[in-house]
Amino acid sequence: MELAVYSALKTYSNVHRGTGHNSMVTTELFERARKIILKYLRLNEKKYVVVFCSPRRYKIFKVQLKSFNYFVVSSKDFDLPFGIRALAVKKKYLKKRSVVYTGGGMIKHVTANYIVWADIPERFEAGTPNIVNIIALAKAIQLVNQFGKIFNKKLRYLVKTSKEILYNDEMLEYSGLKLLHKLRKSLIGHDVRVPTEKTIKKFINLDNAASTPSFLPIWNTYRTTLMQPNEVHKEIIEEVKHICAKFFNAPSDKYEVIFTSNTTEAVNIVAKNLTIHKDGLRPVVINTLLEHHSNELPFRSIPGVSLIRVSVSDEGFINLDELKMLLNDYNHTHKYGNKRVQLVAVSGVSNVLGTINDLKSISQITHQYGASLLIDAAQLVAHHKTDLLGTNIDYLVFSGHKVYAPFGSGALIVRRGELTFDTYELNNIKSSGEENVIGIATLGKSLLLLRRIGFDVIEEYERKLTELILDGLSKMEDVEVFGVKKLSSGDLDKRSSIISFSMKKVPHNLAAKEIAEYGGIGVRSGCFCAHMLIQQILKVQKIRAVGARMTSIIIPAKTGMLLPGTIRVSIGIENSETEIMYFLQIVRQIISKPRSNVNKILARIYNGAATLPKTHAEERIKTYVKSVVQKIF
Repeated sequence: MELAVYSALKTYSNVHRGTGHNSMVTTELFERARKIILKYLRLNEKKYVVVFCSPRRYKIFKVQLKSFNYFVVSSKDFDLPFGIRALAVKKKYLKKRSVVYTGGGMIKHVTANYIVWADIPERFEAGTPNIVNIIALAKAIQLVNQFGKIFNKKLRYLVKTSKEILYNDEMLEYSGLKLLHKLRKSLIGHDVRVPTEKTIKKFINLDNAASTPSFLPIWNTYRTTLMQPNEVHKEIIEEVKHICAKFFNAPSDKYEVIFTSNTTEAVNIVAKNLTIHKDGLRPVVINTLLEHHSNELPFRSIPGVSLIRVSVSDEGFINLDELKMLLNDYNHTHKYGNKRVQLVAVSGVSNVLGTINDLKSISQITHQYGASLLIDAAQLVAHHKTDLLGTNIDYLVFSGHKVYAPFGSGALIVRRGELTFDTYELNNIKSSGEENVIGIATLGKSLLLLRRIGFDVIEEYERKLTELILDGLSKMEDVEVFGVKKLSSGDLDKRSSIISFSMKKVPHNLAAKEIAEYGGIGVRSGCFCAHMLIQQILKVQKIRAVGARMTSIIIPAKTGMLLPGTIRVSIGIENSETEIMYFLQIVRQIISKPRSNVNKILARIYNGAATLPKTHAEERIKTYVKSVVQKIF
């Protein structure tokens, strides 16, 4: 099983999102896992579909289901500490069910007033699933069917302490920039070569904002943890809580660390915590137009909760004066009667524009008017120092798969006293996240490595690469960059390593396809689960938003292609100057090609192409994907 998981990690990326080779491979592996589980259950895939859940999501979801309409496979059935429930449900029955959690990856189109949900099963898989462990579970099922077991008993339970597992590694003598370079060389998948238009090239991942790859010390933590008994697993959970507390300056007497399956689940837990006060006050949540769907949609679905949005500039900065005015109107002058702002929920870093928001000012304003503050730190944790106590943050949410630990664990770090769940419900929440010991251990290891490198080193390293991209793109006449773009800007230090841009003559989805086919480079195009922000920065008229909605209903297969969007590159510590220079070379090659008038018009209005050309490179990539999947399954 380890060999299969390692192979999957070598070509890992997020599913159903990126345009690169790795995203295609991982998506195919993920979908193949559904089929393997249906085969194991001896169910007809024409009648049934598999939905992957965390233990908590499964408990909530099964209330809607009748026992004769679903079957469930648990990672616990195979003695695997993954925290997975694979729910096989009749398709015709599932279509009529309500979503359990809301967030990214489960919609086709969103505006401030409506949601067009994705098809099944994605509609019920909010946020990034536990992808790698789901692939591992499917492989385990195959091994059990073939050999009757997963583990070699002689290798199982070579017991180590939690501190040995988490703190020791082959790079212990290194720190700072030396450790960063050592980790880069240990990148799992650094030697992967992929087919392109003319030749075989080294794959380059520039889609770190969607999900991050992993490194050898983190993988070794995975392997060792898998072989430990329950007693050591319990120790690991507690030790990683201590690691999180130190990493985020969230002392245990003031904050509690609660493990979740991802950022999305963490936000949904906070949303469920909102209640109508006994004295009749009705809760209000302040959001912004900057937010990822995972930090916006959960608050729409809570009965009795009002959601209002603060405006942002086209560079992605929150309007602090407007935030202060709204808080004053609701919580001081009581302009809106019995409504009170209970929570301000904002992103630390925009997943579209890379904007780093002024969290200290936001926190000061929020607490001045008696509200609590939630920070979506999904794009923050791997790139910038985060200080909960110093910034006075009440809730912080993030995912391991954005911090080089793509094994299905995330966290909600919450100020003690903020959560109002009863003891039974709170224990259910905690036990659900803690079942994925593998995810927790690798998350802890990743945070330790980042701390040993130091965020002064990480920020400087990634800033140089970001400036290299901005400088290169700004010199191309047929490219438009969004957000803070000028190297001379006084706000450049408020920009993280995420860059969105468009090509003035090439539709965004065609451009992303060609970046993969010409260069072997993985990027992403579209709206990035932030539709409202994309509509603002691209100046999309309301009539087009209505048109996109109708398209998603009438021609659902074309929804993604007909939505306005951009191209996004996002940097991680595994990237290099050589890779950035090569990426810029490929962009120049793409914009120099002659284009049809139709494509020029579509690009001018930031639209995707309705159809993409079939190419020889595409066929080569399909063959490559098929061969990788066959080796694993």
